[in-house]
Amino acid sequence: MPDSTPSFTLVDVPGAAPLLGHLSAFKKRPLEMLSTWWRQHGDALRFRLGPKTLHLFSHPNLAEDILVQQSDRFVKVYDPRRPVGLALVLGNGLVTSSGEVWKRHRRIIQPIFHRSRMATMADRMAQVGAQRIAGWADRTGQPIDIAAEMMQLTLEVIAQTMFSTSMTQHIDRISHALRVSLKYAFDSFHNPFGLPRWVPTARNREFCEVTQFMDGLIYGLIAERRRTATTHDDLLDLLLQARDVETGEGLTDQELRDEALTIFAAGHETTANALAWTWYLLATHPEVKTRFHEEVDRVLQGRTPTADDLAQLPYTRAVFDESLRLYPPAPAVQRKASTNTTVGGISMPAGTLVLIGTYNLHRHPVFWRNPEEFLPERWLDGQRPSARYAYMPFGAGPRACVGIHFASVEGPLLLALIGCCYDLRLVQESVEPELMVTLRPKGGIRMMLQPREIPVES
Repeated sequence: MPDSTPSFTLVDVPGAAPLLGHLSAFKKRPLEMLSTWWRQHGDALRFRLGPKTLHLFSHPNLAEDILVQQSDRFVKVYDPRRPVGLALVLGNGLVTSSGEVWKRHRRIIQPIFHRSRMATMADRMAQVGAQRIAGWADRTGQPIDIAAEMMQLTLEVIAQTMFSTSMTQHIDRISHALRVSLKYAFDSFHNPFGLPRWVPTARNREFCEVTQFMDGLIYGLIAERRRTATTHDDLLDLLLQARDVETGEGLTDQELRDEALTIFAAGHETTANALAWTWYLLATHPEVKTRFHEEVDRVLQGRTPTADDLAQLPYTRAVFDESLRLYPPAPAVQRKASTNTTVGGISMPAGTLVLIGTYNLHRHPVFWRNPEEFLPERWLDGQRPSARYAYMPFGAGPRACVGIHFASVEGPLLLALIGCCYDLRLVQESVEPELMVTLRPKGGIRMMLQPREIPVES
């Protein structure tokens, strides 16, 4: 296949140890290593984690070639016989599957996330958000972990919008289960020397326990829905009703479990982290926070936001978009070459593992003015990068996040809802990003809830 991407020079990251390669440094600080290696060695580099060799590409042209132009040649890394990474948790769902399985499931799930459905979902999001923050009234003046709060809020949003059920009584256990399982999944990806799951270590046992809990929850939800004839017009209804156009068969309970858990995990984890980082950035940039509050007050006048209000909240959306730039929920996208090909003049034999460095793309000095600065106004005054794939918080190409419209409504809507009622103030000196499949604030973010005076039109 002719390669239209300009040629790049592939650099091997120096300092590889015998047998281990770069595993020791990567395991300690994975995000920092991916960023440091890129800054030191350029947009196309290669490193080794034990026996596994990976290519890190951090240029928009390389991202476009792999994720868009050659999307059929670069597939998800999933082997049902030996699952690693997210596949350990999500099985063969939309995020991890490839080929015909992925195409069939994408056709089934795509309609529920269509832009036309977002207004109805936005009302439900706002209702769930208002119910959740109503419980904050007796916690004012006390430090809370806003990262944990956002996890619980977005989990309840997903449960009620996608599955028409409340998970309030299970929220703490679900949050714990997802935190444990995602950490386990990430470690399995970068540590090729980990013990098999059947070895009864404390960590393996904990992973099995949280997996059993989540399976019980999801399979119970499926069984209950199968028993009743009530329709809810939600994602679970759509999955249950879906039929393969060729065979007429529906999804098995295993397939339903994989897709439901994928929506639960991916659908709330990413937005929760994005919101947590947004509150941190607002708290550390008072002039931005002031402008944000002024816009929310002017537009909402103290009432609960709706989907129609979002068009009148451009700065709020810009704040969210800029937060996604600096702290993309998925800081790297992994693919595997399914056949021999070339990218940017670099030979990619079948089986080659590739990471697209989203975190690096979003801070690339060639494409961003003052890339390390939090500048929401760049989204309002025509300073967007000329390269389309210099910004891709939801991925790119055929496998871009199916929930992009959902997250694009949910994020700014919940920001406006909370910002209308509270001023969130940071009560810790620093926050460190931690790469754990998604980009989380390590140890959470402690903030003080300060109620705001809500202006009302006279």
